[in-house]
Amino acid sequence: MDSLSFAPSAPPCPPPPPLSTGAPPATRSRPSTTHQDGPLPWSTDLCDCCLDFSSCCLTCWCPCIAFGRIAEIVDRGSTSCGVSGALYTLLLCMTGCSCLYSCFYRSKLRGQYFLEESVCCTDCCIHFCCEQCALCQEYRELKNQGFDLSIGWHGNMERQKRIAGIAPIPEGGMIR
Repeated sequence: MDSLSFAPSAPPCPPPPPLSTGAPPATRSRPSTTHQDGPLPWSTDLCDCCLDFSSCCLTCWCPCIAFGRIAEIVDRGSTSCGVSGALYTLLLCMTGCSCLYSCFYRSKLRGQYFLEESVCCTDCCIHFCCEQCALCQEYRELKNQGFDLSIGWHGNMERQKRIAGIAPIPEGGMIR
C-alpha cells in the first residue's frame, strides 16, 4: 500500500505570495517536478536547521510558538496560532508527548504540498525522535513556499491581495 494514502487529503492551498528576497538562494530552488510525477522532495533536509537561524532558535526555545504558527498556516486560518500553541504546550506539560499532536500537522502539510514521506520513518516517528528538527523543517518549508509565518494566515492572504493588486473588500461589505 502506498504511504501517501494515509496523508489526509486536502485541496492544495492557494498560491502563496512570492518568495521574499531574504531567503538564501540554496533554499529557494525547487525541482520542476509536479505532483502528478510523484511526491516532491522537501525544500530542505530534516537536519538543515542552521540554514535559517531564526527559525532554528524559535523551534528550539519556543516550540509552542513555532508549532502554533505552522498549524495556523496549515489549517488555513481556521485555528489560531495561540490556540494551537496553547494546546501543544498543555500536551507537552501534561504528557510530554506533544509530538502526537504535531505529527498530524506534518502529515497534513505533506498532503497539501505533495511532499514525500521519509523512507525510513513515518511522520510520527520523526516527531517522536526529533521534534525540534521536524518543526524547524516544517517552518522552513512554509517559509520557502512563500509564507511569512509571523503574520499568520490572514496576514499572508492580505499581503497576497496587495501584491496581486486586488483591493481588499471592506469587512462590512460595499458601502456607498
